[in-house]
Amino acid sequence: MKSLKTLVSLTALTVCMGAASMVNAATISPPGAGFTTPAGAITVTSPASFGAPVACTIVFTGSVAASGANASITGATVSGSNPLCGVPVLLGLPWTLTASTATGPDTFAGTVSGVNFKIVSNCASAPATINVVYNNSTHTITVPSAQTVGSCKITALTATPTPTLTVNP
Repeated sequence: MKSLKTLVSLTALTVCMGAASMVNAATISPPGAGFTTPAGAITVTSPASFGAPVACTIVFTGSVAASGANASITGATVSGSNPLCGVPVLLGLPWTLTASTATGPDTFAGTVSGVNFKIVSNCASAPATINVVYNNSTHTITVPSAQTVGSCKITALTATPTPTLTVNP
């Protein structure tokens, strides 16, 4: 009888934990869509810039998973008037964009995992996960604050996917 009560208790706990994790899940739509972020902007500090912020244009390419659970960033092109904008090399692609919880009526917290790049030398010895925010009204991905990737920091990021993506709670 005691083992039956334990089994029932564990089953109830598992169901509750599963339900709680589903509450925090968000999906990205349209599922399976390819996207690009024309004329995105990124500002990075690195040892190559002696810690000074370098503002560049960044164009990401990627696709939303068929399930909508996440999106893959499969490529990026960095350009700009600063000579350091032509130096970055993205490492470890694809990176995974995942939306998690609503932080406002039209905003969602999320992460991009697998982030690593080099600017003359590798910023980090291992990939990092950075925090991002997606705004359904402006359809823009931003960083909420400076995000550290080893010895480099992404101090600003604005990317607007085309076609428009939407995060669904």
